[in-house]
Amino acid sequence: MKEKKEAQEIQEGIDQFELDDRKTKILNAIIRNYLEKGEPVGSRTISKYTDLNLSSATIRNEMADLEELGYILQPHTSAGRIPSDKGYRFYVDHLMADKEREINNMRSFVIEHTEKMEQVLQQAAKILANNTDYATMVTTPTYHKNKVKFIQLSHMDEEQILATIVTEGNLVKNKIIPVEETIDNETMLKLNFLLNANLNGLALEEINLGTIARLKEQAGIHSNIISNVLDTVAETIGQEEDIRIYTSGTTNFFKYPELRDSGKARELISTFEEKQQLASLVTESLLEEENTGIQVYIGNESPIQTMKDCSVVTATYELGEGIRGTIGIVGPKRMDYEKVMDNLKTLKNSLDGILDKSKGET
Repeated sequence: MKEKKEAQEIQEGIDQFELDDRKTKILNAIIRNYLEKGEPVGSRTISKYTDLNLSSATIRNEMADLEELGYILQPHTSAGRIPSDKGYRFYVDHLMADKEREINNMRSFVIEHTEKMEQVLQQAAKILANNTDYATMVTTPTYHKNKVKFIQLSHMDEEQILATIVTEGNLVKNKIIPVEETIDNETMLKLNFLLNANLNGLALEEINLGTIARLKEQAGIHSNIISNVLDTVAETIGQEEDIRIYTSGTTNFFKYPELRDSGKARELISTFEEKQQLASLVTESLLEEENTGIQVYIGNESPIQTMKDCSVVTATYELGEGIRGTIGIVGPKRMDYEKVMDNLKTLKNSLDGILDKSKGET
């Protein structure tokens, strides 16, 4: 195992010495174009695929170097080039390394900010309660409108491949898929291209029967792999996350006679402590897909029985695209609505886009 790793490191060093940035971009463009079209690739085509602004003559010279180094082949005279086994290997190794770095970067970013964000939300609930003299709740964010970011198929052994699904919500799901026969590198690359070209950027509800049928038809004898990947996509995007709810100010219920009488305050406090019923209120707020403003539930409008003598005001905040949570304030029907809404708007504006801003600063 150690010898294999050392050999791989040596080969990577040779690759870096042999291929500068320009050659790497041209090789990647040749491979991507060949995977898409299945035909030899010429210099004029490559000039459209790179951001190097090079002439066809310069690209031809670079392609000649790549051919001499063994990364591409010319199947017959006057034809374009196709990738060699060495070229495919370079592409696969670097593709996997790039995707692994991207996954690790996303994971580090989320972990780094999660603990800080929970502290912020707990403090926000306390500040809201102090500023309004009502009970408050703030939920941790969950992912909505989750979409496929990329899919990576890679070899495990002769009888299994590994499918890695990454979504825009930074969820990562791995699934081992059995195969009846060994999948060669070229087929694996074609399947990766096929999946990513058709599924990247799609939410679960956007993957329709037409898309599935087209994928399976293009995959041919490997359509069972497509089925397994689609099942994993559905599991990844559809999985539910636990919603944590931070509360504060529940003793404020005792300040209002209409809630203090007949033990109503104690029932309300119990609801806040158990939090199960609060989750239904949160879910209703978050399911309102277009709801990014303020919602007011007065008396019987509340979905929670113990709050029928209260008013509940909620707002949905969005830390980043599709990463949403709920802020709520509960008090008597005669609450100071203007003050409540001003406080909610202030907190919502502070939270909206905070992950995107933080990511831009890192």
